[in-house]
Amino acid sequence: MEFSTRFVALGDSFTEGVGDDDGTLPNAVRGWADRVAQELARVDSGLGYANLAIRGRKLGQIMAEQVEAAVALAPTLVTLYAGANDILRPSVDIDALMLKYDDGVGRLRASGATVVLFSGFDAKGSKVFGTMRGRTAIYNELVRDIADRHGALIADFWRFSEYYDWRMWAQDRIHLSTAGHINMAKRVLALLEHESDLQVPDIEPAPELSRRQALRANARWVRQYVGPWVGRRLRGVSSGDSLNPRWPQLHAPGATDGATDWS
Repeated sequence: MEFSTRFVALGDSFTEGVGDDDGTLPNAVRGWADRVAQELARVDSGLGYANLAIRGRKLGQIMAEQVEAAVALAPTLVTLYAGANDILRPSVDIDALMLKYDDGVGRLRASGATVVLFSGFDAKGSKVFGTMRGRTAIYNELVRDIADRHGALIADFWRFSEYYDWRMWAQDRIHLSTAGHINMAKRVLALLEHESDLQVPDIEPAPELSRRQALRANARWVRQYVGPWVGRRLRGVSSGDSLNPRWPQLHAPGATDGATDWS
């Protein structure tokens, strides 16, 4: 099938859709990129969509595995988020990392595609991930510089203050919840100047916890999520090692991508 508009999403778990569970879809997730594709397809019957993102991928892997694959699809629109899994490592050379990023963005822009990049989130509310705040700020400045140089757009996640609400995050406190993914889709669509009927669902107020309850909840979170995450890093494995891209080829987003009622 020939497509007049070709949207290709690149990256890691953020773009794959982790945290937005849907057992009817590849890799059992949905995510903001699927929702962006479906909203764009509402007014553009010639839109094709591919999603090459895989959870756990570091920036170098994304550039090596996904950029040329995306270019081969002759994209007209590309979204790219890469680097978060590198920033969370014990040590990282951000300057060297961003040279690879710059090359990848340059290659994508040379294809003629509109490119949307993302800054990293300001995790100042997290005692664990907030320790990486300085690294993320440096990364963001380099992303902005690369975007300026190549004429790319930026979805400025660092400034999306609604994500200070923990209900926008999944139970693992690392990935977006369904509400968070829907909100991100709205943010990206707004950046693309596309009107959308997407509505972030009402979410229950967060329960008020006593100090003891909060300590227990944090300990449970460390056991369930942080411990396994650290273990994988020590073993040099990733949760995405056995996975393939969810949508490796362009397809017309529609009913097969999940329900059409986004609320």
